[in-house]
Amino acid sequence: MVRTFHEPVDLDETPFPGGPDIYLVLITSGDVQIEERTLDGPWMTYVMHEGDWFLTPADGKPYVLRWKSLSPAPLTTLHLHINADLFFQIMQQTVDRDPAKIILQEQTGFQDPLLAHLGLSLTRELQQPASDSVGKLYAETAAQMLVTHLLRYYTTTNVSIREADRKLSSQQMKRLTDFMLAHLNQDLSLEILARQVGFSPYHFTRLFRQTTGESPHQFVLHQRLEAARRLLKETDTPLSHIALEVGFPHQSHFTQAFKRYTGTTPRTYRQRG
Repeated sequence: MVRTFHEPVDLDETPFPGGPDIYLVLITSGDVQIEERTLDGPWMTYVMHEGDWFLTPADGKPYVLRWKSLSPAPLTTLHLHINADLFFQIMQQTVDRDPAKIILQEQTGFQDPLLAHLGLSLTRELQQPASDSVGKLYAETAAQMLVTHLLRYYTTTNVSIREADRKLSSQQMKRLTDFMLAHLNQDLSLEILARQVGFSPYHFTRLFRQTTGESPHQFVLHQRLEAARRLLKETDTPLSHIALEVGFPHQSHFTQAFKRYTGTTPRTYRQRG
C-alpha cells in the first residue's frame, strides 16, 4: 500500500501503463520540474516542491513522464497505492449516494498536511515487523481514514460522509474486550473485530472511536501492553515468551512499544517490581 523511493535526479521520457487503482505520490525531499502527457496529448509542465502531492484516479490511462531536479537535495517520494476494490468497498459503507456517480479528481501540485501525516505515519508503522497484527490493524484503519478524506475533499461532487450517531453498548464493549484478550497473540483485523458486534468495518471503527476515544489499533495495542505488565509483575516468564504471548513476533519490537507506553523497558519494569 505504501512505499518510499529515492528517485533519479533526471528521468528521460518514460512510459507508464496506468492502471485500475488509485495512486498518490508525495514529494518528501527536493524540488523537481515534471512534464507529463497522455500518449497522444500535449506536454503539461509542473514545478513540484517538498510537501506537494500528485493524485491519479483509477482510470487506467497510460501516460508518459519526464523530469529534472531543480535543487541539490535528493529527490525522494512516498507512494500510496489504494486498491480500487477496497476504495469502492469503503465508499459503499461511507456515503449516502450511488458510489458509481462519485468521481475522484486528478490533482497535481497540491499540499495536504493531513494526507502527509497519514502517509508518513503509515510508512513508519509498516516498517515494523510485517507479521505484527497491530500494524495490520493500523494499516486498515489508516486506509479507511485515507479513503474518507479523499471522498470528502477530492471528488467532483459534494459527498456527505456518514458519521457515528451512537456508541457501542457496555455489553458490546465487554464482548469485544474479552475477545481481544483471548486472542492477543493472533492476527486480528477490523473485519474480525467488527463481526463480534455485527457491524461493517467502517461503522465499527467509527462507533468504537466514539465509545472509547481510541482507534481499534490503539486499543488493542494498549490491551497487549497491559497484559504484558501483568505478566512481568506476576510471573517469571522470559521476556521473549511474553512478547509472543501478547502478540509481538519480535522481542525488540515489544521492548520499543513497551518503553513508549510506560517510559521504561520490560526488564527494568520487572526489576522494579
